Amino acid sequence: MTDKVIENNQVVIMGEIVSDFVFSHEIFGEGFYMVDVRVERLSDSIDIIPLMVSERLLDVNGDYKGMYIAVNGQFRSYNRHEERKNKLVLSVFAREIDFVDEIGESTKSNQIYLDGYICKEPVYRKTPLGREIADLLLAVNRPYGKSDYIPCICWGRNARFASNFEVGARCAVWGRIQSREYMKKISDDQLEKRVAYEVSVSKLELVED
Repeated sequence: MTDKVIENNQVVIMGEIVSDFVFSHEIFGEGFYMVDVRVERLSDSIDIIPLMVSERLLDVNGDYKGMYIAVNGQFRSYNRHEERKNKLVLSVFAREIDFVDEIGESTKSNQIYLDGYICKEPVYRKTPLGREIADLLLAVNRPYGKSDYIPCICWGRNARFASNFEVGARCAVWGRIQSREYMKKISDDQLEKRVAYEVSVSKLELVED
C-alpha cells in the first residue's frame, strides 16, 4: 500500500461468508461480484457487510458459505438510480482475501481508517435519553478524479467535537463499519425493511492540508 491515494481508505474485516456471489458489473472485461460477510461485534450483535470481489481474486462460482475470510480493502460508494432518484450504495472493495480457520474472540475483525473531506454540514442531535450523536458525510478521494462518499456516525465527545466541523475541512477517522436496519416508507400504507451502512467512529481528528 505505497500508493498515497489508497492509504486514505483502508479496511480490514474478518467474518463468515453467508451468501452466494451475485454478479454486480463488468469493467474492461473484468467481472465484479457481491457477497455478504457476517462480522461479529463485541456486543454479541452482528453486522452483515457487503463485499465486492473481482472474479480474478477467487472463483466466484464456488460455494463458500460458512467459510471464514480475512479481507483487506477499501470502503467504496456509488450512486444507483432508483425510484426517480439516486441511492448511495456502499460496499467493501476487496483487494486481498485470505481464508482462515476461525476468528478469535479478541481479534479486531472490523477496522476502518479514512482520510477525507467534510462535504456536508454535520448534523448534531440528542437521543430521547440524552445521548449525543453527529452524522458526517466524508468525501474520500480515489484515483482518476473519483471520490467515495462515506456516511459516518459519532457519539458523545466525538459528536460534540464533530458538530463544529466546517464543510471542506479535512478529517481523519478511525472506527468500524456497521449495518443498521430501518423501515422505509414506500407509500401511505407500505413500509419496506432496508439496510444502511455507515462508519461508527471511535476516533477522529482534523488534518492540516
